[in-house]
Amino acid sequence: AVLLSSFPTAMTKWSLDGITSATPLGILKEKLAQQLPSYTDLFVGNIPGSIGEASKILLLLGAIFLFYRRIISWHIPLTFILTVMVLSIFFKQNPVFQVLSGGVILGAFFMATDYVTSPLISSGKIILGFGCGLLTVLIRNLGSYPEGVCYSILIMNILVPLIDRYTKPTIFDAKK
Repeated sequence: AVLLSSFPTAMTKWSLDGITSATPLGILKEKLAQQLPSYTDLFVGNIPGSIGEASKILLLLGAIFLFYRRIISWHIPLTFILTVMVLSIFFKQNPVFQVLSGGVILGAFFMATDYVTSPLISSGKIILGFGCGLLTVLIRNLGSYPEGVCYSILIMNILVPLIDRYTKPTIFDAKK
């Protein structure tokens, strides 16, 4: 995210000249005349995009494995995705398209749930997921970049110690 902010041209220029086109979020952001991809193309990954942006079916299979092994809980991913969907409606965007295009699925299941940088308590995890979803939608709709997942997760990770401080359970009869 720091490199993308510092060197946007160098980080988005590809050295191999292959078939190129705008990503679905880029088409939407720039109001290009291209047709938006179908939900099937978004889900299967038959779209241009970066690693983690393309095949949602493979990302969801990985998420199922993480849930099965009890490596992650539902709090952050579900809150993140639902927040993006609900707030997309306020910006007159298609909520399903907003979740399936870009890095929301990757960010919700694999990045925001990192043990080291996520809150300890369930209520804190819900706050983190809501904050990530809110910032993602705000950056996508009000910012200059079409994608905001990495920035929203970084900003919310900065706030995790504060979230932990205010969501930790109180111990009754404890002396300070």
